Amino acid sequence: MKAVIAFLLLMVPALAAPVADTFSNPAMETRARNLQRQFRCLVCAGENVDESGSPFSADVRRLIREQIAAGQSDGQIQDFLVARYGDVILMKPPVQPDTWLLWLTPFLVLGAGGVVAWVVVKKAAARSA
Repeated sequence: MKAVIAFLLLMVPALAAPVADTFSNPAMETRARNLQRQFRCLVCAGENVDESGSPFSADVRRLIREQIAAGQSDGQIQDFLVARYGDVILMKPPVQPDTWLLWLTPFLVLGAGGVVAWVVVKKAAARSA
């Protein structure tokens, strides 16, 4: 008897309605895919949640689809995800004081590489002279 009850308890999660991976409505599916491309996977480097296979991205895709099904607008969904994860989740974060580092890092790395290259070339020229 205990085995039957344990088996039934294990089956309860399987009976829960899963969130669909795709919408049957093409317009809703297109909207979901477009939204998923606007958010960054915080686990993967440079991938959006639509492309990423990480569990984090799967959770964000599920959240987006749940909110679309609940009738939320794109702006409301974006506000929800930004409130939860911060501006870093946006593929194109707004330029404001707390995101300057996100916007300036590529230029800082490029500038540092240029300085290192200039120093190496100067030292090589001084040795050959």
